[in-house]
Amino acid sequence: MIKLNKISDYIWEVPKSFRSDMLVPARILASEKLLEKIKEDLSIEQTINVATLPGIQKYSIAMPDIHEGYGFPIGGVAAFDQKEGIISPGGIGYDINCGVRLLKSTATLVEVRPRLPEIADELFENIPSGVGKGGKVRFSDAELDEIMIEGAEWMLEKGFAKPEDITHIEENGRLSMADPTKVSQRAKTRGRDQIGTLGSGNHFAEVQYVEKIFDKKAAEVFGLFEGQITIAIHCGSRGLGHQHATDYLNVMRLAMAKYKISVPDPELACTLFESPEGQDYFAGMAAAANFAFANRQYLTFLTRNIWEKFGFGELSLLYDIAHNIGKLEKHIIDGKEKNLVMHRKGATRSFGPARSEIPDDFKSVGQPVLLPGNMGIASYVMCGLDSSEEISFGSAAHGAGRVMSRAQAKRTWYGKTLKEELEAQGIYLRTSSWAGAAEEAPGAYKDIDEVAQVTEGVGLAKRVARLRPLAVVKG
Repeated sequence: MIKLNKISDYIWEVPKSFRSDMLVPARILASEKLLEKIKEDLSIEQTINVATLPGIQKYSIAMPDIHEGYGFPIGGVAAFDQKEGIISPGGIGYDINCGVRLLKSTATLVEVRPRLPEIADELFENIPSGVGKGGKVRFSDAELDEIMIEGAEWMLEKGFAKPEDITHIEENGRLSMADPTKVSQRAKTRGRDQIGTLGSGNHFAEVQYVEKIFDKKAAEVFGLFEGQITIAIHCGSRGLGHQHATDYLNVMRLAMAKYKISVPDPELACTLFESPEGQDYFAGMAAAANFAFANRQYLTFLTRNIWEKFGFGELSLLYDIAHNIGKLEKHIIDGKEKNLVMHRKGATRSFGPARSEIPDDFKSVGQPVLLPGNMGIASYVMCGLDSSEEISFGSAAHGAGRVMSRAQAKRTWYGKTLKEELEAQGIYLRTSSWAGAAEEAPGAYKDIDEVAQVTEGVGLAKRVARLRPLAVVKG
């Protein structure tokens, strides 16, 4: 039986002494209410397993929205010493740089509500979504390589972005260490026609409105006001990123024997970060991440074109953040700055005002942290806190987090009935798969308000605004 020591109201710890192979404690950031749900799957055991990996620093950390994943839990954060530590595809996720961006309008709920069904139809008809669904543009290998090197900047060069968009994307929409030659031809073939597509699962384009402001100063800095219409876009690197993860999981399974690495779960396949295999994976991961930044940017271009048809003014980008990614970052450990390989899987960066990496216009309050809900439940805009550095290496939750498997959700809800229930609440659902919609039913997720409250209570990020859904497009 796993014993959890209560460190504070929102911090629970499995000590290093719990298992002989643990190198650091495992910490779960949750309320007692959330913890009861977390205990229903294997996510705590997975957090403990991560604590055994070579080079891990301070803690293996679980966010408030944690649930069981592949190897690492979804909602897992781990930092590894750059010289002596590992890199693991399971700690970054199959959908590399799955992330979310929030677009702001100047329009209000009163203006937009009468036309919501039309807006939902236009978004659904013009934004491809669904398993394997291709987009309206197809790129050559040379163009794909350029996109994987330049990311969102490529979209700016081609007229699909505004200059101010780039400064409001994590890493300015481009990881500089990207090398598309480390991405297989099969991965490139899968991604060739997937720029400008949502995919399936929990990915979406969602029209929302600002229901409540919690922090007036931060809301003013972010340009948010009550009653304002916003649009969230949630997607990632599609088949290209998935294939890159698959390719290198096989490489790393072989490399572990070479470097004498032992793991408690085969899904934690990894290799030393500075090994040739680790460097190849990381360079290809960065290329896939840039592909995802470009994908969300092109989806923004499509969304803006649709929005203009309705005459509701312009859409500006608040922020775009990744929540499945590996990054090189500097953090203070025991009073000394260290170079770390950050793994955030189902977790987002949450830097406070002190960090130089965030855009200048957010330095007074911290970077925007986006906590998306799901169809019938709220989303949150939060701002990063300096206290998150000590607690979680500047990381926060990325959403509500599942409490029910997709298979169980499909047995519990029927897609068409769910659509009717949502429309009774004034939420218009458009989907290419009723089964897919049932998988993502609001009841399959944790209480987003509780997750946001814990995220703030433990010191990861501060609530700025709560958003409510109005129209949702899903695969």
